[in-house]
Amino acid sequence: RGDEGQRPARPWRSTVLVTAFVLVGSSFAAHAQEAERAALDPFARVLLFVTGAALLWRQRYPVPVVFGTAVTTLVYLGAGYPYGPVFVAVAVACFSAVVTGHRRAAWAAMGTLWAGHALVAHWLYRWLPPSGDSAASWGQELVIATWVVAIAALSELARARREQWARERAERAQAARRRADEERLRIARELHDVLAHSISVINVQAGVGLALLDTDPEQARTALTTIKDQSKEALGEVRQVLDTLRTPGDAPRAPAPGLDRLPELVEQAAGAGLTVEVEGKPPRLSPGTDLAAFRIVQEALTNVVRHSGSRYARVRLGRDGGTLLLRVD
Repeated sequence: RGDEGQRPARPWRSTVLVTAFVLVGSSFAAHAQEAERAALDPFARVLLFVTGAALLWRQRYPVPVVFGTAVTTLVYLGAGYPYGPVFVAVAVACFSAVVTGHRRAAWAAMGTLWAGHALVAHWLYRWLPPSGDSAASWGQELVIATWVVAIAALSELARARREQWARERAERAQAARRRADEERLRIARELHDVLAHSISVINVQAGVGLALLDTDPEQARTALTTIKDQSKEALGEVRQVLDTLRTPGDAPRAPAPGLDRLPELVEQAAGAGLTVEVEGKPPRLSPGTDLAAFRIVQEALTNVVRHSGSRYARVRLGRDGGTLLLRVD
C-alpha cells in the first residue's frame, strides 16, 4: 500500500475525454468514408475503446501503453476501418512515454506504427479488408509519417520544457535554503555576540558582588545594579534579534547598534574592571558595516575580560579610503 501511494493517480478524466472523442469522432469519420473503408462493427468499437482505455495506465506503465496503443491502432487500420481520431490516443501515449523519460520506447512505437501502416497500405492490402481496395499513395504515406514525427517532436519539446522547469524549481529551492542557512548563521552570530558580552560582564560583576557582599555592601550594590542594567540590555537585544524571526518582513522596532554606542561598551567594560581607551572617531558607515564593527569591538572586549589577565585595552579607529581600520589591543 505504501508503494502504491507513491505512484501517480490514474488520469480518469483525460482518459474518458480522449476515449469518448475517439469513439464519437470515428463514427463521424465512418460516415464520411463509407464508400472507401469498412464500416464500424462491434470489433472496431472494442478496438477503439481498448486503445483509449489503455491510457489509464500511461503514467504508471508508459512503455507497455505506448506499444499497446500503437499495436491496437495498427490492427484497427489493418482491418480496413476508417481513418479518424484513433491517432489521438497514440499521440497521448507517446507524449506520456517521452515526458517520463522513455524516449526510445516512444520513438520505437511510433516507428513501428508507421512501418506497419506502410506495409498494410502498399503490400498487404490485397488480402485485407475492404475488398477491392487499392494501394495508398506515397503522398498519403508521407503525410502520416509527418504526423508521426510531429507528435514525437512535440513530445520531446514538452519533455525539455518540463526538465527545464524542474531544474528552475530545484535552483529556486536551493537558493531559498541557502538564504535560510545564511539568515540562521547571522542570527546565531548576533545571539552569540550579545549573550557572550553581556553574560561575561554579569559573571564578573556577580563575582565582585559576592566577594564584597560582607565587607563592602555599597560596592556590592553597585555590582548588582550593573548586573541588572546589563541583563536588561541583553534581553532587549535578544528580543530585537528574535523579532526578525517572528516577523521577517517587518522593520526592526529598534535601530541596530553601531560604533556610536562605543561609550556604552566602554562603560560596561569599566563595570567589569576593564579600562578602555578609544582613539579616533567613528566614521560614517553603512548600517551593515556599522553593526559588524560594533560586534567586533564588543567581542574583542569580551575576550579581554574573559581570557586576559590585563585590565587595560585600547580601541583604535581609522579609515583608509573606503576601508575601515579597526584595531583592539
